[in-house]
Amino acid sequence: MTVIAWDGKTLAADKLGDAGGLRRTITKIHRFENGLFGSSGLGSHAAHMFDWIKSGAHPEDVPAFQLTDEYQSVMVVRNDGTVWLYGQSAYPFRIEDPFHAIGSGRDFAIAAMYLGFGAQHAVHVASQFDTGCGGGIDTLEL
Repeated sequence: MTVIAWDGKTLAADKLGDAGGLRRTITKIHRFENGLFGSSGLGSHAAHMFDWIKSGAHPEDVPAFQLTDEYQSVMVVRNDGTVWLYGQSAYPFRIEDPFHAIGSGRDFAIAAMYLGFGAQHAVHVASQFDTGCGGGIDTLEL
């Protein structure tokens, strides 16, 4: 569940959380010294990945779950504007496209940004069509 979108200037995310079937309101994007962080997946894994990345993202210290099928999808927008994704690995890969999205609502968000809309509107669109997204929108500017 989730949608996190980057349009080259703004990182936006929905706020819908799920705790055993109970809807919760959460924040999925954060600012840190080296840029912006967004994560799709388990909230506890997101917090662990955020701390790991803030502390330097040393591959030898990657959280064990990140190397399994239970990995956390993470987008980091560095202060230089480059976008890096963490998948099932301790090593990120760079996205060179002008916009990107992660989470279950990513396809709707990418389509909206392709049509010229910004990240915030893209999250709004994804929240209208993907049942795993909603609950409001947070945004951060680089």
